[in-house]
Amino acid sequence: MIGFLRFVGILNAAIWFGASFYFTVGVAPVSSSTDLQKLLGPQYYPYFGGAISQIFLTRYFRLHIICSIVALLHLLAEWIYLGRYPQRLRLGLLGTLFVVSLLSAYWVQPRLRELHLIRYGAGTLPANREAASRSFRAWQLISEAINLFLLAGIGVYFWRVTNPPDPARFASTAKFRS
Repeated sequence: MIGFLRFVGILNAAIWFGASFYFTVGVAPVSSSTDLQKLLGPQYYPYFGGAISQIFLTRYFRLHIICSIVALLHLLAEWIYLGRYPQRLRLGLLGTLFVVSLLSAYWVQPRLRELHLIRYGAGTLPANREAASRSFRAWQLISEAINLFLLAGIGVYFWRVTNPPDPARFASTAKFRS
């Protein structure tokens, strides 16, 4: 059971970190790329490029929430099965990652989606469009900063899962002395 718990923890951390890194480096830049602009054309690019980005971000933050729940359940399973209380640093890190993921998914991203619709909505007054554009840029910077924070936090979590602080954490070395 110990090996299975360790495998689940490492697998979850690897998927979480790998997907976050790939999204940040490979997927997110596509929404502002010249290739997408050429594909959609200058008339449709501003609206549909942002809409495509919103779809990706919705799924991305769902992945964050799922992986953080799995990580918290893994920590709980280690506590129950191994009888050791989770380290405060690890528990605090996972709790922070979970809360930030929830805030991003259910507060920041819906706000970005709403501002994007106002920016390009038919019948919106030009003054409202300009205000929505300024606000959208500010919220987008917040979203990008949150994403970098999450990536760094997941990197630390991945390191902690793959390199436990005590190599003999499951059995005391004093038990094996003769």
